[in-house]
Amino acid sequence: MTPVALKPLRVACIGMGWWSDVLADAIQRSGKLEIAACYTRSEEKRRAFAAKYRCKAAPSYEAILEDRAIEAIVNTTPNDAHLETTRAAAAAGKHVFLDKPIANTVSEGRAITEVCRKAGVVLALGYQRRRESHFRWVRERIDAGAFGRLVNAEANISRDRLGKIDLSSWRYTAQGMPGGVMLQIGIHYADVLEYLLGPINAVSGRFAQLVLPGDNPDVASLVLEHESAALSTLNASYASASEYYLMNIYGKEASAYYDLHNGLRFLERGSGRSTPVSCAKNDAFVEELEEFAAAARGQGKPEMDGERATVSLAVIRAGIVSARERRRVEVAEILADE
Repeated sequence: MTPVALKPLRVACIGMGWWSDVLADAIQRSGKLEIAACYTRSEEKRRAFAAKYRCKAAPSYEAILEDRAIEAIVNTTPNDAHLETTRAAAAAGKHVFLDKPIANTVSEGRAITEVCRKAGVVLALGYQRRRESHFRWVRERIDAGAFGRLVNAEANISRDRLGKIDLSSWRYTAQGMPGGVMLQIGIHYADVLEYLLGPINAVSGRFAQLVLPGDNPDVASLVLEHESAALSTLNASYASASEYYLMNIYGKEASAYYDLHNGLRFLERGSGRSTPVSCAKNDAFVEELEEFAAAARGQGKPEMDGERATVSLAVIRAGIVSARERRRVEVAEILADE
């Protein structure tokens, strides 16, 4: 019997920043979701978004929530608005795709998770980096035992933001994005390190403001202690000369080396040299959105849900506390106290 094709999930996009366009473009590439409406407080921004993506510019968020034809919300509002906007969506029976981080505090992350659970709506978080084909390949080889015991990893996620930031944007203020570059982009590779090496128990961090104006760190470094006893390091920067990504994973029997410019390489014990690994480029944005759409239809669950995203946030919060208090901080302490 031929399965019945499901209609695209009708979503409304809220929060019209540059990231809303990134996700809207992915929605259009998919075909399994459809943008029905949009809303942000700026009439000019929402009209421009509506014209670009051929959707309705709603006069208010309440109008979106009252529209029974809209099944889900794609939420790219500021971090400190995540709880309020998600609570309202859940109360209206709308599923929520929320950009990372889940919130600025663990307590708000838990509250967001709970309101969606109680309302019976799907909550998915945007952590697309872990889905990239080179990291999926590494994870498959780890699961197959090719690496042996994992002992160490090093990661770097850096971009050049000099002269490219708007200090009026919440993304670049200590209040809107506490922890600066580490919470905004470093959290992606903290998640990948957890995905590959396992849960993170403790963090030691240092933060600095070296190049960018404002009141927020543009350089940050973390030492992560994994539950397995493996150690990893993570560096994040907005003060580098260009965009750069690095992820090296070291095991007793094999290692893998990835960077933005040279791709993925694999080295087995005794081989003497690393060999290139060809990984077909995948569309991680489309994959996470389609997974969300399927979950909203009752087919499976999101890989990154509220509980996992809250723990991910706690890792970065541990780094922030460590940097401020100059001590090693256990993630369990943050989960208990915030």
